[in-house]
Amino acid sequence: MIQTHSLRRAARYYPGRTAIVSGEMRPTFRELQDRVERIAAALKRHGFQAGDRLAILLPNGTEYIELVYACSWLGVIAVPLNTRLSTSEIDRVLADASPRGLIRHSSLPVPNSRPSWEFVLDQQPLDVGSDSCPDPIYDPGAVLALVYTSGTTGHPKGVVQTHANILANIDHLNYWMPYGEGGVFLHAAPIFHILDLPFMFAAPAMGACQVTIPKFSPQSFCETVERERVTHTVLVPTMINLLTQFADLRKYDLTSLRHLAYGGSPMAPELIHRTREVLPDLKLVQGYGLSETGFLTGLQDHEHIENRLMSCGRTCPGIEVLVVDESGKEVEAGRPGELVARGENVMRGYWNNSQETGRAFRGGMFRTGDVGYRDADGYFYILDRSKDMIVTGGENVYSGEVEAVIYEHPAILEAAVFGIPDQQWGELVMACVVLKPGKTLSADDLIAHCRRSLANYKVPRRVEFSQTELPKSGSGKILKRILRERFWAPQKRAVA
Repeated sequence: MIQTHSLRRAARYYPGRTAIVSGEMRPTFRELQDRVERIAAALKRHGFQAGDRLAILLPNGTEYIELVYACSWLGVIAVPLNTRLSTSEIDRVLADASPRGLIRHSSLPVPNSRPSWEFVLDQQPLDVGSDSCPDPIYDPGAVLALVYTSGTTGHPKGVVQTHANILANIDHLNYWMPYGEGGVFLHAAPIFHILDLPFMFAAPAMGACQVTIPKFSPQSFCETVERERVTHTVLVPTMINLLTQFADLRKYDLTSLRHLAYGGSPMAPELIHRTREVLPDLKLVQGYGLSETGFLTGLQDHEHIENRLMSCGRTCPGIEVLVVDESGKEVEAGRPGELVARGENVMRGYWNNSQETGRAFRGGMFRTGDVGYRDADGYFYILDRSKDMIVTGGENVYSGEVEAVIYEHPAILEAAVFGIPDQQWGELVMACVVLKPGKTLSADDLIAHCRRSLANYKVPRRVEFSQTELPKSGSGKILKRILRERFWAPQKRAVA
């Protein structure tokens, strides 16, 4: 189904436009569709049928996009693997997904247990011939991909994303960030992540060219935007943070870049201000969502006003998000609770995991696990992951609020706030921070900075300075679970 409404649509309406940039090669949409058909025929020749899984362990690149398109053509289920996973973590994903085959790159970890059919794409190109293939499948309920969660909440789970789920995401994206025809989209965030994956299908639907970089760095990003005249991209806040502090940023012509979507984690108001300062003509769009749902809310550029910078925006037509109490009853505006959602974008469940699927839904609504509230104008505010909420002396502390204050200090490069066990208070607020190069800061100074903006119980009682960057998932989220582990390991319970 998704092929018909994305690449085939582009080949019909924009056949002569450049579809994708691959080194010196710049195939048109018609040429790209013909190549994808040949790749689909090659997979079919190797025995792949609708419902089979194909694991993909590749850096961002043209081949990645072509393979996912070919899978969607046949009804084969793509299993995009997080390139930052360890070998043992990849093994667990493969054991869960049971793919018929694996296509990987030699620079990435080699799984211990591999399917019998395997291609190392940079050493052994797929034998694409001139075979034709039947028309693409048209089944809204067909599974397009298994998107494994990033691991911020523990053991990864395979999110079942259907063709209809991704098509709904495209519709919603076009509401918050209208594409218009043409344009150039840069895949700078990892393609395997749900933050970037829908854009692979949204771009051709709107006749936009796609460009990729294997791995984000401020320099490679700026070089690519300038060279290819990129108009749209999506980044996570950690990438934006690095970009705004890139010493050579002003040496590049980034005037073509018109729209920047960001998501994956909250972005501190200070970083939003800094982005506005260095890229003043850029339109910002915040997207909030999960692997299980795609985008749920969006904060459009004109809504980035001072009193809403901590908001993740509002829903668009086709999505319902409510804030509910522990019993599942909707609460009034301004009162915190768990966000729940429903819509065509929401997953059908977890792969081979009916127990976790049952826990994820209540009364037909997907439980996000995120704590937040809705204001009187319908704007949502995410306070924290429910698992990251700190309970100290009976008071709830939302780490995102504390982190936003910490990021206001000019010496801070990265920050993560989480709870650690304490016999008297249950939990104490702890901050783990990375300083900018050449900057100095004491724990007492940072605590004093926080006291000027936060209630006493929210102020970090312990500060730790890391000499290396904080651990992150493949999508750029800081993995607080890893930071917490050494403090909670001796405890009988993982929360106070």
